[in-house]
Amino acid sequence: MRTSRRALLAATGGALAATAGCLGSLPGSSGGAKPSCDVGEQETVQELPHPTLGPDDAPVTVDAYEDFACPHCATYSTDIFPQIREDYVASGDVQYRFFDFPLPVNEQWSWGGAVAARAVQDRTDSETFFEYAESLFEEQDQLTSSGHQLVHDAAEDHDVDGCQVMAAVEQDTYRPVVEAGRTRATENGYSSTPTVVVGGEALDAYSYDAISSAIERKL
Repeated sequence: MRTSRRALLAATGGALAATAGCLGSLPGSSGGAKPSCDVGEQETVQELPHPTLGPDDAPVTVDAYEDFACPHCATYSTDIFPQIREDYVASGDVQYRFFDFPLPVNEQWSWGGAVAARAVQDRTDSETFFEYAESLFEEQDQLTSSGHQLVHDAAEDHDVDGCQVMAAVEQDTYRPVVEAGRTRATENGYSSTPTVVVGGEALDAYSYDAISSAIERKL
C-alpha cells in the first residue's frame, strides 16, 4: 500500500501544491476495528519538546504546521520534506521543527494521528517521530478508515509498543501537547495546513521551490 500511496501522491502533488492547503473538516470515520489491548490508564502528558531535526545553531529555522488527516500535508511530508531534509537539514543549514495543527480535517484522526506520533516521540526520539509521522502520512487513507490498527501496527514497525500508542489515542494522553501546537498556529494567524515558516516568514506556498528560495534568501 505504501508504494501505491506514494505513487498517488506523486501524481497529484503538483495540483495539491498549487493550492493553499487544507482549510477545514471532511467526513469523519469510526476508526475501524481495534486491536485487542489492555494497558491500563495512562497519565496525561502536558508538555513535550517540538520534534526537531538539525543543529541548534543552524542559520535558518523551518517550521512546519501540519494536520495528519490533511491530504496536502501528506503530499508535503512524503514528497517535499524529504528533499528539504536532504538538501538543507543534513548540511546543517536548517533546523527543522514540526508543530501540530489539527484544524481538524478529520475530527477523530487529525487529533488521533498527532497524539499517536507524540506517543512514539515520547518513547523514542525526534528522528523516530519523523519516521513514524511519514508512515501515517503515507497510509493516510488507512488512518482515516482504520486508524486504530494503523497507529498500532506502525508503532510496532518502529519498535514501540503498539498497544501503548493506541491507548494514548483512546485516552487522549497527549492532547495538551497537541493543543499547544494548535494554539501557537492560531495565535500566529495561520489557517491552513501545511503552513511552512522559513526564518519567521510564513510562505504562501509549500512547493520545494518556494521553500528552497526562502531558505536561500535567509542564508
